[in-house]
Amino acid sequence: MKRRDFIRVSGLSAPILVNGLSIDAIAKSRLFSSVDDDTDRILVLIQLNGGNDGLNTLIPMDQYARLQNLRQDIIIPDSSVLELDNDLAMHPSMSGMKELYDQGLLKLVQSVAYPDQNRSHFRSTDIWTSASPAQEVWTTGWLGRYLQNRYADFPEGYPNEECPDPFAITIGNLVTETCQGLSGNFSMAIQDVNNLNPISEGEEGTLPDTPYGWELAFLRNAIKQTNQYSEQIRAAADTGSNEANYAGDNQLAQALKTVAQLISGGLGTRIYVVSIGGFDTHAGQVVNGEATAGIHAQLLQSLSSAIFSFQEDIQMQGFGERVLGLTFSEFGRQIAQNFSFGTDHGTAAPLMVFGNCVDPEILGHNPEIPEAIEPQEGVAIQYDFRDIYGSVLEDWFGVPNEEVREILHQDYVKLPILDQACISVSTDNPTEDPSWMEISVRPNPVRGIAWFDLELAHGADVDLRIFDAVGKQISTVVSQRYEAGKHTISYNCHRLPAGNYYYRLRADSTHRTQLLQVL
Repeated sequence: MKRRDFIRVSGLSAPILVNGLSIDAIAKSRLFSSVDDDTDRILVLIQLNGGNDGLNTLIPMDQYARLQNLRQDIIIPDSSVLELDNDLAMHPSMSGMKELYDQGLLKLVQSVAYPDQNRSHFRSTDIWTSASPAQEVWTTGWLGRYLQNRYADFPEGYPNEECPDPFAITIGNLVTETCQGLSGNFSMAIQDVNNLNPISEGEEGTLPDTPYGWELAFLRNAIKQTNQYSEQIRAAADTGSNEANYAGDNQLAQALKTVAQLISGGLGTRIYVVSIGGFDTHAGQVVNGEATAGIHAQLLQSLSSAIFSFQEDIQMQGFGERVLGLTFSEFGRQIAQNFSFGTDHGTAAPLMVFGNCVDPEILGHNPEIPEAIEPQEGVAIQYDFRDIYGSVLEDWFGVPNEEVREILHQDYVKLPILDQACISVSTDNPTEDPSWMEISVRPNPVRGIAWFDLELAHGADVDLRIFDAVGKQISTVVSQRYEAGKHTISYNCHRLPAGNYYYRLRADSTHRTQLLQVL
């Protein structure tokens, strides 16, 4: 992450970490003024590093025969899956998550990605943590911008009497870029709450008015800030407790155990980020021809067990209504298996939201699997991840809609992620009822002009786009307001090479993604 005033003078760009706290040069200006923020709600982000295989996590049973032809060595036997609703099933290793689903504590969002999918681990992770468009590089995180709007002077003057605790905590070695602000990272990285030893702050003295002096002043302030935050964390850890059992050999479970302990201890931190790695399953996704065993099965079992224990813990301690959890991964995997009993980088994958306050309905429809796929074809996008982030900001943290658009993107569409009773600010909550909208295309397969027949029960803002088999956006067909009734929209496919494409329709908050084959 680029540093600001000091970089321009000295040319230095390497970040400095003190006890896990990111140190950046002090910026002299701010984009936003301070805003009051008194919510006690907590967001826990779980990052699945490597690119999770969504088709092995949530299995579309209505597409099972086609999947079986494309994944003959790795597909879960239909007799072993954990059945959900709507012809959808879970991997058998996810019994804990299945129980949360049955209890109405789990929200499943189908086929989440972003337009123009980038399949690089590093770049795609940058996009998910910054919430930037695929073609732009942003140097702040989406939660960093949210926090910057409220604490514009950070890190100067923090901690203080009103804000004594870290704004965000990453369980791990490095702070999360999700919380990167304009002039510092709002997150503090910790590994062991019982090993937060104070750092020597050195001797006070007059510093020269030079780039060296500015940087040293910033370093001294960061060390002091780290020590003060560490005291707050240690106090919360000493006071807090855990009521649920966590698997001792499950690192994610132990990280979430720490989060629950700190919440229980009264720490005022509102954002926690934890991660689990190993999802880059190019080879050995299954072992010895047993599709229910192997790397991915172990990862999903660890994820499921950890989340189940955490959710049980916070409910037993009485603060389940204050905590919302969300998983994300940089991309999904390709539809077909490779020759190494694994899967390669793909496009969209499911996202999971858990907690007492979720709207438990499955969001979206099962991905469509073509009978014949294109090379490297991935699952087509239904939902832009930024709309999920924005819905959490608006409904969980009470961020005004216009501010959400500034933080994320101007085309933000609110989605039904939370239960109506838990929404922070009373607003019209969207519902995902696809029955009011119908769309079809003729002919399909097409050579030449494709005609989209759209029928709406009421007026809606309509956005219709075409994507290729690897997630690249080809065209925006229409983006405008349509009134209730029947409409016909034409699209010229003459210039498209033959192959599989997908049209993605959004009418208000309702989404539909379907296959379009060009001859």
